[in-house]
Amino acid sequence: MSTTRRVVITGMGIQTPLGADLDTFWKNVSGGVSGIKRITLFDISNYDCQIGGEITDFEPAKWFKVPKDARRADRYTQLAMAAAKLAMADAGLEGAPGNPERFGVVIGSGIGGLQSLADQHAVLMTKGPGRISPFMIPMMISNMASGLVSMEYGLQGPNYAPVSACATSAHAIGEAWRMIREGDADLFLAGGSEAAIVPLGIGGFAAMKALSTRNDAPEKASRPFDKGRDGFVMGEGAGVLVLEELEHARQRGARIYGEVAGYGLTADAYHMTSPLPEGEGAQRCMRMALNKAGITPEQVDYINAHGTSTSVGDVCETKAIKGLFGDHAKKLSVSSSKSMTGHLLGAAGAVESVVCTLAIQNSIVPPTINLDDPDEQCDLDYTAHTAKERPIRVALNNSFGFGGHNASLVLKAFQ
Repeated sequence: MSTTRRVVITGMGIQTPLGADLDTFWKNVSGGVSGIKRITLFDISNYDCQIGGEITDFEPAKWFKVPKDARRADRYTQLAMAAAKLAMADAGLEGAPGNPERFGVVIGSGIGGLQSLADQHAVLMTKGPGRISPFMIPMMISNMASGLVSMEYGLQGPNYAPVSACATSAHAIGEAWRMIREGDADLFLAGGSEAAIVPLGIGGFAAMKALSTRNDAPEKASRPFDKGRDGFVMGEGAGVLVLEELEHARQRGARIYGEVAGYGLTADAYHMTSPLPEGEGAQRCMRMALNKAGITPEQVDYINAHGTSTSVGDVCETKAIKGLFGDHAKKLSVSSSKSMTGHLLGAAGAVESVVCTLAIQNSIVPPTINLDDPDEQCDLDYTAHTAKERPIRVALNNSFGFGGHNASLVLKAFQ
């Protein structure tokens, strides 16, 4: 691997329950605003969990060259296209600036087109196989967002879609970083998208007892590290970053937000849905990311925690941080933006990389809201309730998924 090729962030695009433009999103995240409300996308009255982080007033057709193409895409792909287009515009790009074979796309989804699958299964059961839409398979499969984004811009570089549950888009960014470092491409659109606030998604996660049922107070339901947490809150959205080799960015005069400096990925190899009790897999993942970046634990200022608001996960991540950082763990600023956005599943790592980048830019640690009564086992500085001003040179972004998938990204101020 070439260690001389540095990878910088030159564009960011999002679709989230807290806004679709960076200024609004950052104002809400740094201001401790909750995007969690009662679900309106479908009749939720018979469901144990009735709350989520929805995106409202989204207009799919405006994001496609041909409006009818939006109708042939699942909502997760529509959200990904919107985020990708915003990222391209933010980076000052209308297409590949040069050889399209040097511009890749890695956009994943943890679940893919779940609503499209459910809709067409209903058609099969009521009208028979002859009435299934010919677009069902391309609408459902998890790689289609990455494929359609490449087609929209004619990007012919490396293209694929990681599928690793809640670690998906962190893996996408990490693998794009790796390919730029190795010289396989000069630019990438990298990130993830999810649209699982659908009957089958909410019903399935609720059946696992994974979701909060604090239906009477939606904005208080996502409460990472709090003693009263009772599960995560589903969010939907997308995050896409333009990653670019430093000299390539300089040559075209691009604005540079920050640098992706390191990437770690490990497996717990333990349980389908629970992390290792002492957080060993997460600890190894964070250590790998720091080693790749050439950064010591003492140099880290801020951790955007995976922090989902589950009873087991929050404790295990805390143990992992304490195990790796030792005495420095108490000096770190930690927070979970999922307390405000909900858990965006396969889009979480990318959206939270945007949070980290903006935190570095603004020297502000966003808060963990709803942390009223900290769990005794969660005893770090989680930036409860309100944001905190402090210089942030190095941030660590954690994403851990069902199946024991761990991913950590090191983002740092550009020098």
